[in-house]
This record gives sequence, structure tokens and C-alpha cells, in this order.
Amino acid sequence: MSSSSNQPNTTLYVNNLNDKVNKEELKSQLFALFTTYGKIIDIVASKNQKMRGQAFLVFTDLAGATSAMRACEGMVFYDKPLHIDYAKSKSYATLRTEDPDFVPPTAANASALLTQNGKRTRDADTGDERQAKREKADDSDEEMEIDDEEEPPRTNDFSTIPTSVPTQVQQPSARLLCTNLPQEVTDQVLSVLFQQYKGFQKTHVTWSPALNPAGIRVKMAQVLFESPELAITAKDALDGFTLKKGWKMSVVYI
Repeated sequence: MSSSSNQPNTTLYVNNLNDKVNKEELKSQLFALFTTYGKIIDIVASKNQKMRGQAFLVFTDLAGATSAMRACEGMVFYDKPLHIDYAKSKSYATLRTEDPDFVPPTAANASALLTQNGKRTRDADTGDERQAKREKADDSDEEMEIDDEEEPPRTNDFSTIPTSVPTQVQQPSARLLCTNLPQEVTDQVLSVLFQQYKGFQKTHVTWSPALNPAGIRVKMAQVLFESPELAITAKDALDGFTLKKGWKMSVVYI
């Protein structure tokens, strides 16, 4: 995917990213920030020299991509303003959605299948060019799918797991409880979601004392707002929010 076109596209090219941030953390934070504008099916981020400080975000529809670009252009993200543009060509994820028989050009059986999006077939390249493209693909295009199975958290210290879940209350409260959070959710990831609502103060993510129905260790979090009145908007907007495929967050008052 190229990065120098203003032609509308469901894929966004984001650069000027802080290249000191861990790749998995970067992808999680980008997902948390941009998924509020539309459904994301793909994120490409690589730490190799050519892709450093850059990422591609693939939305299911143009409206979501456009809304995200307009809202987040220039936003300070890890101390650096985001630069966002439409990508020049469609992502592999988009092409697979449009055509289930689509074969990425890096696949072994794709030597003469693709010339679309301005790509030459591999048969038209010299041996050296093929090798260079193969090496480049290994560093970027092959990482285009969002992993359903993320890396386990760096710490599995369950000694700090609370012994109980805070009691839910029915009346509005300045303190919210978020449950059914995937293991990779951190205070920073959750803050990106809640800080867009007025009155947000802080989040505190911990392990949940109980496994979910699938027997998986999950997390929960408390989110604090300045007042019950300000917490209402965030609670109503984010209760049931899909943090990750198959993971809907529950938000209640405590």
C-alpha cells in the first residue's frame, strides 16, 4: 500500500508515530483510538526501518475511514501529532473481503494472478527484485491481520487479583466498573476510550477474580469521573462496546 494519495479509500495511512513505542502496544492503542469511528478489520505496523513510525488502518467502509481521518488528523498521540491520509491502494484485507478468492502476491501460487492496484506480477520481476520484494513482504504485508490471539501479558502475576468484584448500583455514580476486558487491555488503552468524554479522571485496570464463561482469565477496570452526571454519557456510550472481536465490554455504576 502506498501512502501518497488523497483518493478516498477504506485504508488510512498514518505516519509521524512515536517509533519508541512497542509494536503490540502501538497497535492496541491505534485500535482503541480509531475503532470509535468505524469497524477496523486490519492494522499493519512494523518495526523494520522502512515502516518505522508508520501504520495502515483498514476500515470496513469509507465513512468510518473518513470520519477517523477528519477527527484524528493532528491529534497528539504519544507526544507526536498524527499525520493521516488515505492509502493509495486497497489493502489485502479489503481485497479479500471483496473477493474471497483473492490471493496475496506473496503467496507461493500467486506468480501470475495479480496485476491490480498497480502491482506488477512477480513473473515480470528479475530474480533480485523478487527477492527484495519477498524480504519486504516478510516485514510488512504478512503482518496485516490483527491477531485474534494476542501475545499474553508480560506479567502473569495473579497475586494482586482482587478477591471480589465491586457491587453494582443502579443510580448514576462517578465511578464505573468495566468487565469482560481482554488480557491485553491496559490503563492506557482504556484511557483512550474514556478520555473523549468530559470529566474523565483516571482508569485502574486489574485482573478479574473470576474466569469468564470460556474459562479464560480476563481483566476488569474502574473508571473515575468528576461527577455522576458526567459519567452517565460515557457509561451509555461505551456499555457493550466491542474492544476486540467477540469481546463486548460491560460498563456499570459502582
